[in-house]
Amino acid sequence: MSHTLRLGVLTPSSNTALEPLTSALAACVPGCSAHFSRFKVTEIALSAQALGQFDDSKILAAAELLADAKVDVIGWSGTSSGWLGFDADRRLVERIRERTGVAATTAVLALNELLALRGVKRLALVTPYTGDVQQKIVDNYRRIGIEVVAERHLGIRVNHDFAGVEPERLRELMREVATAKPEAITTFCTNLRAAPLAEAVEAELGIPLLDTVSTTVWGQLRAAGVDPAQVRGWGGMFGWR
Repeated sequence: MSHTLRLGVLTPSSNTALEPLTSALAACVPGCSAHFSRFKVTEIALSAQALGQFDDSKILAAAELLADAKVDVIGWSGTSSGWLGFDADRRLVERIRERTGVAATTAVLALNELLALRGVKRLALVTPYTGDVQQKIVDNYRRIGIEVVAERHLGIRVNHDFAGVEPERLRELMREVATAKPEAITTFCTNLRAAPLAEAVEAELGIPLLDTVSTTVWGQLRAAGVDPAQVRGWGGMFGWR
């Protein structure tokens, strides 16, 4: 690729994992760079206060700042529509396009596109979230015809703390859910240090790992008309078509 490609990434304010991971993924594509804009997110819960963190007006303000950098595509690297409902992300990307004139996608919309590409109907879910949030995610996948056949969650509410979960602990959880023989495993949180585990996990378990930091980048590259297969070493999903 001879020209530059700028990925604009909307980031929860207390997230420390997705920025270095996204930059490493972007570096796999010649001429590609990642640029970030934050809005306030500090806890994941179903309280009115926690849900209010994802008000579109705050996200759109952050998106407008990314548009100032003339990014080629804007991605919401967050999983809130997992419990808010997938329509929340569909509405958000339309509003970003209307407000900024920039193509947009999200971690969850890209994940769902990948699931559809492979016809995945049996999914395993690994998150750091509380049980009630996890159940919302399971229910929303059931509504689109995908059964969560195994799940593990860690019961954490504080967003900043998600990045403190050791990668080896995440691998243990993946091994546990793999016993249900899912067609894919998703690490469904963009403040987990899970994306770099994909190659080793897939070699060990024989099951695709769809991490939501990675799905954001995959979706952005697709939206920009760039082949995601240029990203190597981060799991087989980047070669899916």
